[in-house]
Amino acid sequence: MSKLIVGNLKMNLLTIAERDRYLESFERELKNFPENKAKIILCPPFVHLEKFSEKFKMENVSIGAQNIFWEERGSFTGEISSLMVKNIGCKYVILGHSERRKYFSESGEIINAKIKAALQDNLTPIVCIGESQAERNDGDTAEIIVAQINQSLKDVPISKITEVVFAYEPVWAVGSDAIPTGNDILEVRITIKKTLVEKYGASAAEKVRILYGGSVNSKNVAQVCVEPQMDGVLVGRESLIPNEFLKIVEIINAIRNNE
Repeated sequence: MSKLIVGNLKMNLLTIAERDRYLESFERELKNFPENKAKIILCPPFVHLEKFSEKFKMENVSIGAQNIFWEERGSFTGEISSLMVKNIGCKYVILGHSERRKYFSESGEIINAKIKAALQDNLTPIVCIGESQAERNDGDTAEIIVAQINQSLKDVPISKITEVVFAYEPVWAVGSDAIPTGNDILEVRITIKKTLVEKYGASAAEKVRILYGGSVNSKNVAQVCVEPQMDGVLVGRESLIPNEFLKIVEIINAIRNNE
């Protein structure tokens, strides 16, 4: 399977001019990667989704949303449905990000409802899971990961599980310069796979991709992605700088070419 390199642009690109400069820069830098074997997924704010979808129509670049609501339509002021972003050109959606859990009090039940809505409309949910610093200090990482997976996948059938992508996103690493060791990440990967095997069987679990997210950059991507055998990365800050973001793609491509 190709590696997934997801760029979460968060609440940035404040003007049309800033957005257009970003798109021009990204397109220009992308031309330096004619042999790119990774799958790039860019997740801009809602207001830029249509323009991003129009700009990138190549096979190895897809567009994703940063969030959705769980209902398809109706009187839900300010919300965006999975069908809306699907019809505007999105193929992916980030769900359960630690910032959504922290600032908007998103529970496991809410995230589960959003995952099922995404799957119903053939969007691939990138589901973020991860422990806080306190939970890590108490040795509860595995317990938290298993609980979040079980909450996220409630009533998700085996026929849909291979369409779900998980991103291990330790809360304490997001927006900081702290990252887990490669062995720590590998242990979490094993925990996730073991949990999926118990729920869906080995054949289905093997096809579920697991990414790492949390302060990813070109200097540490080998440690957080390649060494622990992850299927890609979820990139925050570095995705706002096309050259830096594509350095991450370049490193992963180079390593894959040498395998």
